[in-house]
Amino acid sequence: MNHPYAFDAALRRPLPQAAIDALRARFGERFSTAQAVREHHGRDESPFPAVPPDAVVYAHDTEEVAELVRLCRQHKVPLIPYGVGSSLEGQLLAVQGGVSVDLSQMNRVLSINAEDLTVTVQAGVTRKQLNEELKSTGLFFPIDPGADASLGGMSATRASGTNAVRYGTMKENVLGLTVVTAEGRIVRTARRAKKSSAGYDLTRLYVGSEGTLGVITEVTVRLYPIPEAISAAVVSFPTMKAAVDTVIQTIQLGVPVARSEFLCEHTIRAINAHSHTTLRESPTLFFEFHGSESSVKEQAELVQQLAREQGGQDFEWASRPEDRTRLWNARHNAYFACLQVRAGSRAISTDTCVPISRLAHSIDGARRILDTAKFPTMLLGHVGDGNFHAVLLIDPQDPAEVEEAERLNREIVRLALSVDGTCTGEHGIGLHKVDFLEEEAGDDALDLMRRIKRALDPDNILNPGKIFRLESGSLS
Repeated sequence: MNHPYAFDAALRRPLPQAAIDALRARFGERFSTAQAVREHHGRDESPFPAVPPDAVVYAHDTEEVAELVRLCRQHKVPLIPYGVGSSLEGQLLAVQGGVSVDLSQMNRVLSINAEDLTVTVQAGVTRKQLNEELKSTGLFFPIDPGADASLGGMSATRASGTNAVRYGTMKENVLGLTVVTAEGRIVRTARRAKKSSAGYDLTRLYVGSEGTLGVITEVTVRLYPIPEAISAAVVSFPTMKAAVDTVIQTIQLGVPVARSEFLCEHTIRAINAHSHTTLRESPTLFFEFHGSESSVKEQAELVQQLAREQGGQDFEWASRPEDRTRLWNARHNAYFACLQVRAGSRAISTDTCVPISRLAHSIDGARRILDTAKFPTMLLGHVGDGNFHAVLLIDPQDPAEVEEAERLNREIVRLALSVDGTCTGEHGIGLHKVDFLEEEAGDDALDLMRRIKRALDPDNILNPGKIFRLESGSLS
């Protein structure tokens, strides 16, 4: 049986010696063909095996990235942007070979404009680093995908996370980008004004493009005042439906919760084992409220009342920063806690997002689909905006098990699509969801995407093989 994650070696483009010589001459010790370095840059958090690039270049600034792109274009060499390696859908894998451009050393905060509530950073700045730099300003950057991802990578995948229900996703919070095009030109997509009607919205074009249209090197994002008061709560429920109905009522009543996270009983059990917590092992919601002292109190009391009507119990409130951190660290570690349930496993993580009115139907359907699995599965997610994840723990060396997991994955995605949802709320398409995008977008929309790709990257050197097939049946 062929392994479902096997790649056609014939797709790889050889790295010409002339390109190796040119890259080594330009970047010196920051150009590497060492196997360990290549392996590191050919692996992410997806279930795929490592598919390393032929070489890695560490860039320091936008001009260097532009030089690198021009060299790669000259030699028809694929180029794959790399941030911190936290992507979940195979975005980093060098399925056609080429060069990985590591942007992690491009980690300077370029300008903090506190009066305008904006900041501009190099693409390698991580969200935790940024918030550390902002501590003295009274501002913060709220997009929190869990992993300490880079701002460039978060922009490229249109990431969101636990705060999206109140603050939105990267799509709403990126004001402008500096991008290196496939020709090696440097483009600034927008200025720092809060709004603009000047021409095509190039910022939105590149946000979510996963490195296939250009290399993001600088990002300008919105900032927000640190709330006067923050309160967190965790509450357990007798059934999954009761928990989800509480979230739906909360959102439909317009309660401005900052975070609303759902975790099934299997996930809570994994968290207790991993984080040494003592949460009741039943369907659970994590909430966080931001605002003034009075508004936070009002929000919390209303949500507690809604939860009680659905049988919610064991309310645990956390207003002190250390208590909130303990709660949210447990939530953020859920993915790694789940992995420890089955030693040596890899996780297939679904990422559907549906209209809030269809959330209960979708989660209940996903649970019934997963109940047939022969391996451990969990449900969790940012249900406040209709986005949830199924985690399927597979033996990556067992083709039959991988096939079964992918079949269940397809059923969950098709359930979401049937209620006008999407196959990915925040992870992006990468390699793993190429077929799903075909089902979701349809032929005409995909044809338009292909035309944009060919126009902006005619030699197909920028992260080739990702998001969609340029030709039917091929990753080329």
